[in-house]
Amino acid sequence: MNKVIFQCEKLRLGKFFVDFTSMLWYYKLTFEVNCAVRYLVVAYKNKSLEKICTDFSEAVRRYGIKIAEKIHLRINEISAATNVDMMIQFHIGRCHRLIGNRDGQYSVDLTQPYRLIFTVKDGEIQIAKIIEIVDYH
Repeated sequence: MNKVIFQCEKLRLGKFFVDFTSMLWYYKLTFEVNCAVRYLVVAYKNKSLEKICTDFSEAVRRYGIKIAEKIHLRINEISAATNVDMMIQFHIGRCHRLIGNRDGQYSVDLTQPYRLIFTVKDGEIQIAKIIEIVDYH
């Protein structure tokens, strides 16, 4: 008679939980994963901008449903990223570094022509400071 052992481990990725189940015959395999994953911490330039980015109904009132959905999607993507380089590498929200008079700032797409602008303070923990929602074109 074959014995089946199920072992389920939960791994936290951003704000999501992923279940990994391994099926082994006769043996129970136990392993530990030690990882120190750091995520971007989101900060805001002012209380008004924070309210728009954290309160969906306020974002809908100010920008409409389509842009409000994108704002909250982009904030979730920023907070789930480990760093800005990852966002640029994997084209998350079409993240890119700005140049010229906006040097040192980053932009992610909302809906044409609006962009979510933020800066990143490097350190032990990277802080993404949301500066504005603007059409800079």
